[in-house]
Amino acid sequence: MKTKHSSHTNEAEAPKSFFGRFRKLKCFTLALACVSAFAFAPTPAVAEEEAADYSSVIALALAPAQAAVDAGIEEAEDYLALLERQGEYAFAFDFFVVSMLWTCIAAALVLLMHLGFATLEAGMTQAKNTVNILFKNVFIIAIGILTYALIGFNTHYPADWIIPNVLGFGGPIGDLNADADGTFGYGGVGLAMTGFGDFIFQAMFAATAATIVSGAVAERIKLSSFMIFSLILVAIGYPVVGSWHWGEGWLDAMGFADFAGSAVVHGFGGFAALACVIILGPRAGKYVDGKIRPILGHNLPLAAIGVFLLFVGWFGFNGGSVLSAEPEELGLVFTTTALAASAGGLTAMFVSWILIKKPDLTMALNGILAGLVAITAGADAMGPMASILVGIIGGVIVVFSIIFLDKAKVDDPVGAISVHGVVGIWGTVAVGIFGGANFGVQVLGAVSVCAAAFIFSFIIFMILKVTIGVRVTAEEEAEGLDLCEHGQEAYPDFSPSSH
Repeated sequence: MKTKHSSHTNEAEAPKSFFGRFRKLKCFTLALACVSAFAFAPTPAVAEEEAADYSSVIALALAPAQAAVDAGIEEAEDYLALLERQGEYAFAFDFFVVSMLWTCIAAALVLLMHLGFATLEAGMTQAKNTVNILFKNVFIIAIGILTYALIGFNTHYPADWIIPNVLGFGGPIGDLNADADGTFGYGGVGLAMTGFGDFIFQAMFAATAATIVSGAVAERIKLSSFMIFSLILVAIGYPVVGSWHWGEGWLDAMGFADFAGSAVVHGFGGFAALACVIILGPRAGKYVDGKIRPILGHNLPLAAIGVFLLFVGWFGFNGGSVLSAEPEELGLVFTTTALAASAGGLTAMFVSWILIKKPDLTMALNGILAGLVAITAGADAMGPMASILVGIIGGVIVVFSIIFLDKAKVDDPVGAISVHGVVGIWGTVAVGIFGGANFGVQVLGAVSVCAAAFIFSFIIFMILKVTIGVRVTAEEEAEGLDLCEHGQEAYPDFSPSSH
């Protein structure tokens, strides 16, 4: 994810779409075909002094539209006016349109990931807590998008720093199209989208950190406490720490590389979850007389569906972070993402099989996610073989991390701390090994982001504990959160309310 260089908060009337002015489809098609033919044709060489201001390139791009105007096609005037507003980027307008379309599709794919998180978490936990899991995930995506509009976006990319390169706060978004008028003026070719395209893609990321926490604290947290914590985390914690890298903060100034957020999104969420789990404590009956007692998830098919939804959505998560439809980088990112996920899944399958003597589906599913998290920081900077190796190591790490945390009595029902937190650190550091980034800076960045997430979350969650409490009663936990918190059952006709 490249850095956006400015924030826009001024209000202005959105420009009327030029497409609305085309009344004759035949004329529009003719004009567009002419322009597209020139846009995709090889550009003749221009003199060096002319190339400096793109004058010859601009003339070539405008020529067919001008010819359509000269031929009496009145509707072509609007298209010519739009191209003229593009200025030096007019020759690449078709690229701008495709890139903006891809950004919106990628945002929708990241939204799909939240369905994946919801089904994965529900499937990996007990039936009596399913409604609670789903309710929390509905709340998270809604509050994440709204708070990102009200404070998050302009805090993530602060126009003014309160503490230089460390802390800056912004207000609500305004008309993000106001200064660009539907052109490259918002971010140039490197950020080929409108201001609203940038916002909606980034907004889908904002709630991910709280979603990671949701799975780790499942089955024993008070709903009201979780909702307050999530609100603060996505509104303040995530955008402030994210600004250190993507908002041109101190990590960005040091050359820290985290393409789509192994540390800034996943590491942050994983270590926020760790802080909450330590304060909350394990589920009742999980650790008895020094022994680990598995609390089985009620629906592994649902969990598997969740992982496959996450796998699909991750192509938007990583692919959209190209921030354009630049073909070379987009193809590479898709490939490295798929290879690392596959390598992580296979590795976790066989490593867990060796360690626990049985092929464990949950370990295989978490292995796929570990591969995805591991490659997220360097999907644009590594080749195929490196991405496979990164995924393999991620698959090994996640198995040992889940087993270690369980033995340490850190109760994480879905393995979120290991998948996102521990493997997120590995993915970030891996860019310093395989992706050409500075190794020391990568270590510093990963540790700083994860430590900030842990400390911030520990303070907020501890305040909630001593004020309103963070855990349901033993009776409510035994009954199930669906009935005690919601008065509903996920499967009223098929299963008892508790077991």
